[in-house]
Amino acid sequence: MSHSDVKSVPVNALDGSPADLSEFGGPLLVVNVASKCGLTPQYTKLEELQKEYGPRGLTVVGVPCNQFMGQEPGTADEIATFCSTNYGVTFPLLEKSDVNGEGRHPLYELLTQAPDADGEAGDIAWNFEKFVVGSNGEVLARFRPTTEPDAPEVKKAIEGAL
Repeated sequence: MSHSDVKSVPVNALDGSPADLSEFGGPLLVVNVASKCGLTPQYTKLEELQKEYGPRGLTVVGVPCNQFMGQEPGTADEIATFCSTNYGVTFPLLEKSDVNGEGRHPLYELLTQAPDADGEAGDIAWNFEKFVVGSNGEVLARFRPTTEPDAPEVKKAIEGAL
């Protein structure tokens, strides 16, 4: 197991059942999400990316996180309902997880080692930080929260991974 193989990290689906990221053959766009954030409308564009690139192998993976000003206080059911009702989300959501600090999920232990375009690695800055992960589980690109999901540089990284 490569230390950089994001897809080999055990994860749980939103409902708590075990999930396997390696079941998704193509690249991933992993995003820590929250329901009550100023950036929450990015869900719309994330779903559009899933619809546009899903047929070509991309899977958007949302990771609910309540570490930023308590903006994801909901239960799994509440999060699932919110996402489907308000944004028509069809992409998979993982169990609510910590992305920073001592309780950081192992998935984010790997992801936070990846630098962004400015060469900055380390802690997740806020909700909706985006990681493009290659089919082989390697982190290819990192985009900070205010970068929109459909920004040209994000699409270019996704297309490069497909």
